[in-house]
Amino acid sequence: MASALHDRLSELYEGDTDRAHLFRYVLLAFDLVTILFVIVTSFFVHPLWVEITDLVFGVLILTDFTARVYVTEHKLRYLSRPSTLADIAAMVSFLAPLAGEGLGFLRILRTLRLLHTYQLMNRLRQDVKFFRKHEEVIVAAINLLVFIFVTTGLIYALEHGHNPMIRNYADALYFTVTTLTTTGFGDITLPGTSGRMVSIAVMFFGVTLFLRLAQVLFRPTKVRYECQSCGLMLHDADATHCKHCGAVVHIQTEGLL
Repeated sequence: MASALHDRLSELYEGDTDRAHLFRYVLLAFDLVTILFVIVTSFFVHPLWVEITDLVFGVLILTDFTARVYVTEHKLRYLSRPSTLADIAAMVSFLAPLAGEGLGFLRILRTLRLLHTYQLMNRLRQDVKFFRKHEEVIVAAINLLVFIFVTTGLIYALEHGHNPMIRNYADALYFTVTTLTTTGFGDITLPGTSGRMVSIAVMFFGVTLFLRLAQVLFRPTKVRYECQSCGLMLHDADATHCKHCGAVVHIQTEGLL
């Protein structure tokens, strides 16, 4: 019985069947729903139905987490991954109402579950032609969006309740974007030394990611062209020979590098 359950869960989480791929797409949709839920519920005082929904989501995440740990062969290695720590933080954030409002600040950490989208990259390359064609741009955009979501969640968790300028998630997002773009209107600020350090971190890391996205949009480092000899897909934009096998490649280019 236990062996059959293990095989079935392994097939869903790690298999290459149509059912397994559909299952992982459902998990991705669930992750996106949790992100939307935390944004929407930040705009009003939480009634009972929000607390109940928190509990339901928390149980679902706990079930998913338990199944992942059960099927993995290297459990200690799995438990030390950043995505696993994000899972644990998300579970605590959803189940925090059971422990009281003292753990309420962990609610926003569920946005870290967006990192799980990286687990679907290989399948997206197979299923979505648009993704295959623009993978570098999409990955750079995802990196930037993940940074914005996580940073906004951190600012909201740290400032909400004692900073009158951060009333909801939209205020935290507004501050993050204006700081990231170095616009700096100054109508929302983070007081104190810790607030200034957070602002510096947003500008430093955010601008780096923003410039990376701009680079791949206007001057991609690689172009996608399948080598007829070895099948290598990514080449330098000005390449005339394949790096892997040395065969001649005929990449269409206008020479604007």
